[in-house]
Amino acid sequence: MEILGTTLRVCVPDLDVFVPFYERLTGGTALRFERGGVQVAAVGCFLLMSGPEEELELLRKVSATIAVKDVDEAHQVLSESGAQILAGPVPTPVGRNLIALHPDGTVFEYADRSSAG
Repeated sequence: MEILGTTLRVCVPDLDVFVPFYERLTGGTALRFERGGVQVAAVGCFLLMSGPEEELELLRKVSATIAVKDVDEAHQVLSESGAQILAGPVPTPVGRNLIALHPDGTVFEYADRSSAG
């Protein structure tokens, strides 16, 4: 499995307040979308999330998002290596993802851009 990069997950109270800071910091423009009642803005290597506290509480448990070429391959390698797949693979607005619990107790999201959901 080839890891292409990581995205840092940041929960914020209001995207409109914090997106300009991250756009200036990265020199990029935010890609915004909504998923499950959570407002999301992808800016450079940051994924900003804002929404109901009960949703954010769950999202905070995911340490980072790891970009991979193929989520199906990641699923296979993770499963064979002793990770527990908690969710997915499922389609997202930009590809597919899954959530995995590593044997050390860390939770990561693995995402690809193979086929937009």
